[in-house]
Amino acid sequence: MLEIKRFVFNPFQENTYVIWNSENKMAAVIDPGCSESVEEKETADFIAERSLIVKFLLNTHCHIDHIYGNKFIKEKYNCEYWAPEGDVFMLELMKEQALNYGMKINESPKPDKYITEETELNLGETKGKFLFTPGHTPGEYCIYFPQDKICITGDVLFKEGIGRTDLWGGDYDNLINSIKIKLFSLPDDVKIYSGHGEPSTIGYEKKHNPFLT
Repeated sequence: MLEIKRFVFNPFQENTYVIWNSENKMAAVIDPGCSESVEEKETADFIAERSLIVKFLLNTHCHIDHIYGNKFIKEKYNCEYWAPEGDVFMLELMKEQALNYGMKINESPKPDKYITEETELNLGETKGKFLFTPGHTPGEYCIYFPQDKICITGDVLFKEGIGRTDLWGGDYDNLINSIKIKLFSLPDDVKIYSGHGEPSTIGYEKKHNPFLT
């Protein structure tokens, strides 16, 4: 069974997720936004308290609020780091991204592997698949766990909202197509966990999301 913990980190109020298989404790950290030591400690304490084994660091996309903690997680847990190849240019420009907001950021490691739709996330019996959902960024992927009916939607789809398309290679038409073709083809009872804000479901967004109804 997949379990999930949400942390809200950094000045952008970004959702960082720790997910794990409740049986074998194999875990992944998704979009670590921990931007200061107190947030790093909160993440590490949670992982230690539950004796989780962090196997993966995953970025749905590479805007700065989702990659702040890449260096910390990678170095602390020596885990595999996967990211979208289409967003690597933003990793290379991460300091410039931060300067746009008057902020600083630690250099991210380079990905060990690029995510594709053929990539499978394996946490024992818990398995995830990657859905290519560009629009908010050129390379973004959502992470779908069919058995658990959970989808991590990054900054593609929010509760009653959608991702911005005015930053770093965004494209509105691509974003809407990604949602309607990839996400809205999932069962209505799939629970979505987005990069900002509260969880929702696919069915709720089909009926109530003002950008899509």
